[in-house]
Amino acid sequence: MRIGNVGGRALLITGDNTGIDIATASEGAFGPSMQSLYDRWTDFRAWAARAPLDAGVRHFTEEEIGAPAPSPRQVFAIGLNYAEHAGESGVGVPEEPAVFTKFPTSLTGPVTKVTLPEGNVDWEVELVVVIGREARNVSREEAWEYVAGVTAGQDLSERRLQHVGPLPQFSLAKSYPGFGPTGPFLVTVDELDNPDDLAIGCAVNSETVQKSRTRHMIFSVPVLLAKLSAVAPLLPGDVIFSGTPSGVGGAQNPPRFLAPGDTLVSFVENVGRLTQTFVSAQE
Repeated sequence: MRIGNVGGRALLITGDNTGIDIATASEGAFGPSMQSLYDRWTDFRAWAARAPLDAGVRHFTEEEIGAPAPSPRQVFAIGLNYAEHAGESGVGVPEEPAVFTKFPTSLTGPVTKVTLPEGNVDWEVELVVVIGREARNVSREEAWEYVAGVTAGQDLSERRLQHVGPLPQFSLAKSYPGFGPTGPFLVTVDELDNPDDLAIGCAVNSETVQKSRTRHMIFSVPVLLAKLSAVAPLLPGDVIFSGTPSGVGGAQNPPRFLAPGDTLVSFVENVGRLTQTFVSAQE
């Protein structure tokens, strides 16, 4: 099942740029917001299995699609979760996940125009996980049962601000407006042959800069959920950026960063793709 946030309303996606308005089709039992679905995820899944596909049909464009989880109470992000990325960053393989946050105001939909702040803006394609029911002290074996679905994401990062001050400013440098594009849709885990092994990558102006598979994560999604939920309850609609593979611009020689006019296309296998274009603050 694929669910989209189109114009602030949750749609059950049935085809290319076509979906069923969930609030209309359910006669108000579910929706219209995405968060309301996560709050009643088990009941919603039961309804969706028998949902009428001829009520509330809507056609839309890519530009109308918003973030699949637009109002999370918590956003977690994981640094250095692929060994090759840790290596290119000049650090060893971490023994525990490096956790920070992106502020929710940075989250957007999949097709956007991003204004570049002063500094050096880098790309980081990631598999993004959305929580479907409250998770406390979950086991690795049961972790996927708490996931509503996954989507594609970019953890855009301004590297100059990231290194200002005595300690890294990860969260602040990664939370400019538009720095958390996600989408295009939430894809439920049953849609994926193996949710722990998905191709992932991105390209700048059609040149591939990142390419890997999620099986190369140091800490898999189940491990991350087990470790995070042992500290903080994971709530319905919460978002987890699970880390980026090697190939970021700051690790290239010489370093390469995004510039006005660049186009960044990111993808996760069987999940979807994002397209960001970049403009200067003067445009």
